[in-house]
Amino acid sequence: MFRDVAVIGCGMTRFGRRDDKTLMNLMIDSSHKAIQDANIEESDIDALLVANMLAEKLNHQTLIATALADQLGLHSASADRIENGTASGASAVRNACLAIASGAHDLVLVTGGEKMTCASSERITDIIATMNHPVEYMQGVSLPALAAMFARLYMRKYGVEQKHMAMVAVKNHSNALKNPYAHLRRRITLDEMLYAKDGEVKNPIVAEPLRLCDCCPVSDGAASVILCSAERARKFNDTPIVLAGFGQANDNLGVYQREDATILRSLREASRQAFNMAKLEPDDIDVAELHDAFTILEIAESEDSGFFKKGTGHRALEDGSTSIGGKLPINVSGGLKARGHPIGATGVAQIVELTWQLRGEAEARQVAGAEKAFSCNSGGFASNMVAFVMERSS
Repeated sequence: MFRDVAVIGCGMTRFGRRDDKTLMNLMIDSSHKAIQDANIEESDIDALLVANMLAEKLNHQTLIATALADQLGLHSASADRIENGTASGASAVRNACLAIASGAHDLVLVTGGEKMTCASSERITDIIATMNHPVEYMQGVSLPALAAMFARLYMRKYGVEQKHMAMVAVKNHSNALKNPYAHLRRRITLDEMLYAKDGEVKNPIVAEPLRLCDCCPVSDGAASVILCSAERARKFNDTPIVLAGFGQANDNLGVYQREDATILRSLREASRQAFNMAKLEPDDIDVAELHDAFTILEIAESEDSGFFKKGTGHRALEDGSTSIGGKLPINVSGGLKARGHPIGATGVAQIVELTWQLRGEAEARQVAGAEKAFSCNSGGFASNMVAFVMERSS
């Protein structure tokens, strides 16, 4: 009989260009914040999982979980690194859930972190493109290129327009203004997204039809959660948040191999698993954090998670359903688009944000009465998807 798993502590650093901190400093900071939030001692932790994709390539650091455990004084705990591309954070949380549910561990610290701004955008783009199928990579296909082709297919098949992708960016930048941890705390307008100003292009095309503000930034940052069994959780925290369901699934690595490239099959299956485990439906969800590395993905993921009928996500965006105060607020943190995307931290940061939302601690961006939440974190171009359903413990 598996045990239920709960979040009892959260911590996060500000995302952005963090020249003031090393990768290890960032992860130490978020870990300490989570430990303090959970009201535990370091000696209570019996396992550490570190989510990271790029440390050896960008920061000359290997054995990173052991290094963090040493800095935190966790010398009696196991320490492992989880690397699953851009889904590393959620994969680490899922592995922690399995360890606790099985009884192998009782209290686990998950920390995701990345230090990316030390490298050029060209190098980052190339490394991230190695998540693609080798055939696509050899042809020079980057993640922005795949997203652009995906956007074109969506525009042709479902009537999505450039303005809809711009609306995602405008909404998420507005949300990020309310989030002190966000990378891009700057308001943008539809005019700024769509048009040139005084003959100068303020928002240049990256990969047509995607513009600069359709793409998430390169970020530094770290996020941490403390997990334990739900039955023990109230010993540490008055408002434990239960990870009621989770799922993970894959699709063809090569987007060119997929039967219908506009369907995120991995997300459909991961979401189905998560909702089935939680014994809930998409209509039960009050707030969601989706993997909007590109604005078109928020629209597509809102459909393939089960919240809106396929091809109607842009209409839900248009009528305000996905804004704070709408039927289903999406990416109230600012999402990857504006909160930022330090790869290893992203999936963990989603869980942190939703924990704050379900505790009622999200301040200016709080979704009123939020009791149930959903997240999805994508590895590659929806090649590997991890989904969570979270619920406020009664």
